[in-house]
Amino acid sequence: MNARSTYVSSLHDAEVRHVVMTAASMAARALTGSDSSTDPEVRLKEMMDAHARILWAWGPGKPLTFTKFREMLTEDLSALLPDGVDAGEMSGFYAITEDGEFEEDSYDLEMEQRTVLEALEKASWNGRSAMGARVGDELHQTLVHRELLKGRSQESYCTWRSALIRTPAGPAGELRRLDLPAKLDEFYEPIRFDALYDQRWWFACPFCSWPMKITLHGERRGSAGKVRCFHRPHARQGARYEFTVPDSGKAPELRPVGRPLKPEGNASVLFKDITDRIPEPAPEKGHRALVRGVWRCTTIPGIPELGLYDALSRPAVKKKGVVVALWPDLDTYDLLVTVARKPGVRTEFKVDVKDYTYATLLADKITADRGDKGGADWLIVPDFRYDTVPMLEDVSRKWMRVATAGDFGARVCKEAGATWA
Repeated sequence: MNARSTYVSSLHDAEVRHVVMTAASMAARALTGSDSSTDPEVRLKEMMDAHARILWAWGPGKPLTFTKFREMLTEDLSALLPDGVDAGEMSGFYAITEDGEFEEDSYDLEMEQRTVLEALEKASWNGRSAMGARVGDELHQTLVHRELLKGRSQESYCTWRSALIRTPAGPAGELRRLDLPAKLDEFYEPIRFDALYDQRWWFACPFCSWPMKITLHGERRGSAGKVRCFHRPHARQGARYEFTVPDSGKAPELRPVGRPLKPEGNASVLFKDITDRIPEPAPEKGHRALVRGVWRCTTIPGIPELGLYDALSRPAVKKKGVVVALWPDLDTYDLLVTVARKPGVRTEFKVDVKDYTYATLLADKITADRGDKGGADWLIVPDFRYDTVPMLEDVSRKWMRVATAGDFGARVCKEAGATWA
């Protein structure tokens, strides 16, 4: 099988997985009541729509009753794939948790599948995307990037993108002071329903500042509730709380669940210790937050981007000849790090930062793109993704080197003769 045939075959499987994953997520949200509609008829219609999409993916000759489809939503979703389609990243994935809640990582899986689809399409069709417009239009990130480029200057691009990273939610007045273009400001919307307590209070994640997910187990006084960041790594690092339902009209007080261990060594530099930072309730009225797609695609990967930029821009490091540029040439890649230890001798590191929940999908994208489309020679992942480095190294070795953010910072400092950790 030639290279183009291989890509076309991979593209077919990727398309089918995405159709099935999207349908299963739609149905799981409706079944668990995790969508914004409480109307049973609306939720039933969404499940029937999802069922029809699965039947389309399966094709004629293999029946699937609605009752059986509903049962399979609580099982390994790879069982919903047609025969002959590689399960890939869907193997072992459940859209509904053991507690009967919708699995929020489903959103990441859908989004990352779309990104890989676009890369595979271009690889299969000589650089052109056969259905890239359909895929790209689903991503708010595509529209955000287009608006960022309209500033036509490096300064405005960096200022606006940094604002979306550092301030993904807040009071309307504070957001106005960001002085974002009107089109970018439109990506801030009212606080999402599943991040509200009593339709009036929300809590910002101490890591990313975006509204956290609120789950109630009863609404009477004394009942229990849970709060956690929608980004699971943040929840694992400590953005996870519980509370007791207070008297009517009052906001709950959060209690931390567990105490995360602070990493040692290179990873300790970019680690944010939130031990004594218990989120306070903020009113829904007068507050807005980025839509989920922009938060996930800009804010979340932007945290290690700005973290590396800030850490390598410290006076003690700069004094050793380290210069860092953010998103050079309007985002050709994420960071250009230059080390000049003596006149006329410079070492450059062109960096692309990626935070994929499913590393196998990132590996697929790297393979389809044959490295980084912008020419980066270093792929950097957040420190909490350290276990994905060996696999990504194996895939990327022809085009890029791979490291965690902390290990990369240490390498740059070693090159400059500076101290990292």
